[in-house]
Parts: sequence; C-alpha cells; structure tokens
Amino acid sequence: MTETDVAETEQERFEVARQIEAPASKIFEVLRDPKGHVAIDSSGMLQSSNGAPVDEVGDTFVVHMDRESLNDIPLGKYDVTVIITEYEQDALIEWTISGVIQPPIGHLYGYRLEPKETGTLVTSYYDWSRIHEAYRGKGIFPIIPEAGLRATLGILARTVEQGQQGQQG
Repeated sequence: MTETDVAETEQERFEVARQIEAPASKIFEVLRDPKGHVAIDSSGMLQSSNGAPVDEVGDTFVVHMDRESLNDIPLGKYDVTVIITEYEQDALIEWTISGVIQPPIGHLYGYRLEPKETGTLVTSYYDWSRIHEAYRGKGIFPIIPEAGLRATLGILARTVEQGQQGQQG
C-alpha cells in the first residue's frame, strides 16, 4: 500500500469514540439486535426492522428505510438487507448492506467495544474506501456525516446507561 493509498483510505473512513458507562455485553445486545439499530439511529432513515438478533458473520436482517429523512436522493421508502461481515461477541460487529441499488455499494459500518474501568469505550466507524467502482466519483459519499455517528453514539449511551441507573438505584 502506498502513502497515497493510505491517505485515500483515511479520507474514506470516519471513526468516533465515546466512553459509555455500561458493560460491553449490555451495549452489544443493542448492537446485534435489528430493533436496536432502529432505536439508536440518529439519521431518521431506519424506520423498522425484521429479523432476529445476529450471532455470526453471514447473518442478515432487513431494515425498512426512508431516505426522505436525508432529503438527498429521491428513493423514498425502501428495504435493505444488513449482512454481518465481522462478529466478535461483546467486542466487534461490522456490516454492509444490499438493497434496491445494485450492484451492492460495499460501504461498511461497525462498532468496536473495549471494556474500561468505568464502562466501555465504543468506537463507531463508517468506511466507504472499498465501494464498488460504479459509485466512485459520484459525490455521494459519505452518506452519513461524522456528526451522525457521534449522535448515534449519544443515543446508544442514553439507551444503555438509563438501564444501568435503574439497576443501581
């Protein structure tokens, strides 16, 4: 990999981290559950889901989307299939999607969880460095801004920390 390749890859990936005061196992339960993805989404695109919580690479579930929330591309309501590409219980979950746009785009989303003394350091990432050539140069990436990842981490923290406070009180 050349220096140029590294620079391009860095420009085609966001990573944001947040300390969350909850155990990794509790956070991971939200992240592996299709309903959890909908509940913590800050973009407004994820409307509902079908499917069971995932357990391994290759597992899938369906998310019902509404692109009007972003008001960027007139897709309206549509479905995507979330395909798990990396999975390590309580530590890592990554996925790509396949949907109405074909060939599949090839962008990746994921979370890494690192237990700490006061909870878990959660890193959220969005990587479009390996998108299909058909989508390069179209000016559509990133679809979700870095601030969207930060907002989703905030919603995730609120979701799991509220449960923690109830257990402690």
